[in-house]
Amino acid sequence: MNEDHEAELYAYDISAVTWHKATASGGEGNCVEVAHLPDGGRAVRDSKDPARTPLRFTASGWAAFRAGVIDGDL
Repeated sequence: MNEDHEAELYAYDISAVTWHKATASGGEGNCVEVAHLPDGGRAVRDSKDPARTPLRFTASGWAAFRAGVIDGDL
C-alpha cells in the first residue's frame, strides 16, 4: 500500500461507522467486528476492547487478509 493511501485510510474518522460482528465469529466471546470504510476498505476491532485502535485495510488488503484466513494461512 502506498504511504499516501495508508495515511488517508487512517485519517478517515471512524467515530460514526457502524460495526458488525464478523460472520465467522463464534459464540466463545472472541468476536471481531468489522466496519466499512470508503473505497471498499475495512476497519477491524476486537469486540472485547472497542477503545483500542482498530486495524484498517484497503479493499485489496482486506481481500488478501480474508483469503488468508479462509485458506487457513493466518
